[in-house]
Amino acid sequence: MLQTATPPSLRGDDTAWLLVSTALVLLMTPALGFFYGGLVRRKNVLNTMMMSLVSLGAVGLAWALLGYSLAFTAGGPWLGGFGHALLRDVGLATGPWGAFPQLLHFAYQGAFAIITAALVSGAVVERVRFGAYVWFIALWSLVIYAPAAHWVWGGGWLGRLGALDFAGGTVVHINAGAAALACAWAVGKRKDYGRQAFLPHNVPYVMLGAALLWFGWFGFNGGSASSAGPVAVLAFVNTLLAPGATLLMWMLLDRWRHGRPTAVGAATGAVVGLVAITPAAGFIAPAHALVLGALAALPSYVVMMWRPRVALDDSLDVFAAHGVGGITGALLTAVFAQRAWYAPVDGLVGGALRPLAVQSLAIAAVFAYSLAGTFVLLKLIGLGFGLRPSAREEGIGMDVVQHGEEAYNRGEGAVLVLGQRAPRGEPTT
Repeated sequence: MLQTATPPSLRGDDTAWLLVSTALVLLMTPALGFFYGGLVRRKNVLNTMMMSLVSLGAVGLAWALLGYSLAFTAGGPWLGGFGHALLRDVGLATGPWGAFPQLLHFAYQGAFAIITAALVSGAVVERVRFGAYVWFIALWSLVIYAPAAHWVWGGGWLGRLGALDFAGGTVVHINAGAAALACAWAVGKRKDYGRQAFLPHNVPYVMLGAALLWFGWFGFNGGSASSAGPVAVLAFVNTLLAPGATLLMWMLLDRWRHGRPTAVGAATGAVVGLVAITPAAGFIAPAHALVLGALAALPSYVVMMWRPRVALDDSLDVFAAHGVGGITGALLTAVFAQRAWYAPVDGLVGGALRPLAVQSLAIAAVFAYSLAGTFVLLKLIGLGFGLRPSAREEGIGMDVVQHGEEAYNRGEGAVLVLGQRAPRGEPTT
């Protein structure tokens, strides 16, 4: 979303498109809950879905109180100011972001902050105290996400250098991927990790979540055009094409490796393709979007296959999907960007090398800041609240222990454990 020199006049069509886009992006958070929820064991499904849903409240409030101001108040190269804290001077008049009320810009960007924080949860599902997690995502959105958004979109130093990030490849996905690594490192492995197979309990949930994510992503990328014009059309079409190419490539890779394509693999491939096209959606030709989508499957697939061999327990492969997918997309944006397709500069296909250098710097800066900052933040929160439940509570499952609920009521077979019901058939120690 590009800043204009002077606030333009209000346009009803642009306002309507941003309203629809904001709603679509907000849908992505419960969609992520279904996607993640289907991938975990049944004793943790409600907790996993809640870790996405609660971001609407915790991060949404933090964004209104301070996050939007830190990201989008005109300030220095590193951080915005406090001029829009508590939504001061954020009203129905247009601002520097487009021909729609600035209050709508706040809401649209808030939806981005909400989904980004929720993405990180996939690295630590099934083993985190819910209260500590809520504090973490609220503070993370202020300390990590808002500065990164300012660097790229709010007039900060990466934006001034010319970093290309149409809709969040760096700000959202690389940021979340690096944070996921830090979270997995700081929180530690799940009980019985490496000794027990942790299989998805509901593959239809995974497919439903992926489908709704793809639907919402049309607002994620299309709305980032800031107007209901040709750039929105380009971003919309590229959001259709690139994930389709990634999905097919992922199925081919699954068939080559396992002898058959899998439903979880197809859903994962679609999400990786959506991640990869995000920074490029409004900057590249549709033909190049197909190439980008096909290429994006390879590094994410390799990392996802390699990850179980290491001790780091990134539960739902957030780094492989969002971190690696975001890095791939950001670099390929610098390759395929063309002025003829509304990019501010030509990329490598146009004979320019500088965008690739700038993209590499942006990737490294956001990744390093998010990785280090997230690790420190989690350690501080752990000192105050404690991050991990006990091994016995983890064995019972986070649904019962953290929420006193079960996703699937199995009636008389339930037993009381620690004063609460534990699902029949699940270990209690």
